[in-house]
Amino acid sequence: MAETTTIRISRDTHARVARLAAARHETIDETVSNAIRALRQDAMARDLAPELTEDETAWLDADAG
Repeated sequence: MAETTTIRISRDTHARVARLAAARHETIDETVSNAIRALRQDAMARDLAPELTEDETAWLDADAG
């Protein structure tokens, strides 16, 4: 394992993460890393969700020719 550090979380949160990690057959570190990745992906999806502007649509439809 890489270098480690300590973060403070409630006992309830620790227990929930530990249960989730056990159910997924992962370490707590892997579960937290996967959760962070999922949150980042969710944020990226929200950024990409709005409809394209007319200029963006025109740019994407332009002939690259």
